[in-house]
Amino acid sequence: MPKNVNKLLVANRGEIALRVVRTAREMGIPTVAVYAEQDRHAQYVQMADDAYLLSGDTYKDTYLNEDLLIDILQRSGADAVHPGYGFLSEVASFAQKVIDAGAAWVGPNPEALVDLGDKITARRVATFAKVPPVPGISQSISDMRLLLDFAHTHGYPLMLKRTDGGGGRGITLVHNDDELRGFYMNHDALQGGDLNEYFVERFIDKGRHVETQCGRDSHGNFTVYSTRDCSVQRRNQKLVEEAPAPFLPSDVTDQLETYSRRLFEAVDYEGLGTCEFMVTEQGKVYFLEVNPRLQVEHTVSEEVCGLDLVREQLTIANGEELTVNHPLRGHSFELRLTCEDPAKNLAPSSGTLTSLRWPSGPGIRVDSGVVEGDTISPKFDSMMGKLVVTASDRAAAVARVRRALSELKVEGVPTPASLFEQIFNDDEFTAEHGAAYDVSTKWLERKYLNKEAVSSQGGQPASVSGTTGSLDVDKKESSETFVIEVNNRRVSLTVPNDIVANLTGGAKARDAKRAIQPLRGQGLHHAQKKQQSNDGQSGVIASPMQAVVTRINVAEGQQVAKGDLLVVLESMKMENYVYAPVKGAVTKIFVGPAAGVEAGETLMTIDVTGASGNGKQADGTAVGDTTEGGK
Repeated sequence: MPKNVNKLLVANRGEIALRVVRTAREMGIPTVAVYAEQDRHAQYVQMADDAYLLSGDTYKDTYLNEDLLIDILQRSGADAVHPGYGFLSEVASFAQKVIDAGAAWVGPNPEALVDLGDKITARRVATFAKVPPVPGISQSISDMRLLLDFAHTHGYPLMLKRTDGGGGRGITLVHNDDELRGFYMNHDALQGGDLNEYFVERFIDKGRHVETQCGRDSHGNFTVYSTRDCSVQRRNQKLVEEAPAPFLPSDVTDQLETYSRRLFEAVDYEGLGTCEFMVTEQGKVYFLEVNPRLQVEHTVSEEVCGLDLVREQLTIANGEELTVNHPLRGHSFELRLTCEDPAKNLAPSSGTLTSLRWPSGPGIRVDSGVVEGDTISPKFDSMMGKLVVTASDRAAAVARVRRALSELKVEGVPTPASLFEQIFNDDEFTAEHGAAYDVSTKWLERKYLNKEAVSSQGGQPASVSGTTGSLDVDKKESSETFVIEVNNRRVSLTVPNDIVANLTGGAKARDAKRAIQPLRGQGLHHAQKKQQSNDGQSGVIASPMQAVVTRINVAEGQQVAKGDLLVVLESMKMENYVYAPVKGAVTKIFVGPAAGVEAGETLMTIDVTGASGNGKQADGTAVGDTTEGGK
């Protein structure tokens, strides 16, 4: 049974943790934050009423450490857990542990997480609910003849998708019988996994990714807060989102809402969630998946429905009724400000924010977890914040985005800002009527990305030699406040300045020492030093970031050309590709699928021949072409 939320543990980090803390404060609910050492001084930690250290330097030891989080839940006296998105937000075992500890889980019940978490099970739920999934085989694949029969019936290309995937991960696109046989025959040798972990869907070319932001409470009330279009993607991950989804016929919108209600009712869903669909050029609606949590792009739905969706989540967790009547108003865009380099096909990067100025004015909202002087670390995801722009209609919102981008200033790290300027000046995207609108899930990659080879150092840090932000060393204060940890609990200690000066040798020395400490990402300089040898000439191929290996595309002894795809890594639901920087032969592979790697860790070595490759991958596609299907 739902219980009142009196103290909330936010089991996440960054901008989503800050987002939840802010709403809880408005509702008068005390909050407990958790943080890894890299996030010790983050804004969400400072704003929370209480905070506890997660000792360790990996996901597993910190934000994915279920037992440690439950221990903090009990020690802090919190009686509810908000998981944010990513990390443990969709993990049924963690939700069950929270409930078993006597606390409220701000999300759907563990049974719903199980039903929707496995993609084959989710397809079966959709079929039961009379919601058509993308044409495919709703069972694990183990028979080559079954695959070929399906391919010859429905046609190529096909998507081979991991059952535990999601968010664009674990997808392989095959275009013909030879590629399908190659995947089937080489999977065990190269991937180290079980083909039973995969299922098949028909790839829908020119389809739009449209979703519904939904809510359902314990009283059976259901609502769609808004539709969203999330078709502007790279590597099957969203980059620009908007609400409501533009140029949808009314019958398609009605179908989306009907299907969404059926899906939520089929699993007795309580809470907020998102139903994701593909909408074809002909207006057919196919089910993709349900994300049983808040999503990054919930902001645009908030802007057009006029509600705080985190408040809605906490209201539902309290056993109260959600808000049903919320007429839509205006149009809203969200632009994800990530630390990614558009000159390198949006390869993740890192570095120090030497200058940061967000736009402001009417219709501008910024959800950010960083400030000027912060270091964006390869330890965690590359998203620095979200720029949300709202106006009376789509055309006015487009114009406002252009104005906002002209005010945005980010220095020290690469961002997609220049790419956003191109998108919001592209007639195919900014069209004011449906006939001229021509955006699908592969539109961005086809038109703007994959133009040249991606460096194998895709996540190599940018220069970190810049200042971490000016400090007023001459400012006179009678005391100084330090943040310390007592028994892993965060507390503030205020000390008179004369004592501080005696201990540190003066305020200037103290400030100088503080200025070089990165806010996020200990060991960044060390990681950069290790990765500098990853230029191919040394023959050492290093991981550009902390990640999990999802695919090894080569074998020891195999000849590779410059630009061949070697390894696929996953970090924070983002697939990143490591390519061969030069022609050579793979001499040794040091990692396998599912292995966790640190930034700078050696993945494999290549016997360098000194010759240049032909700029083609093993399948003949241009370097930089992704092998995944659009979602």
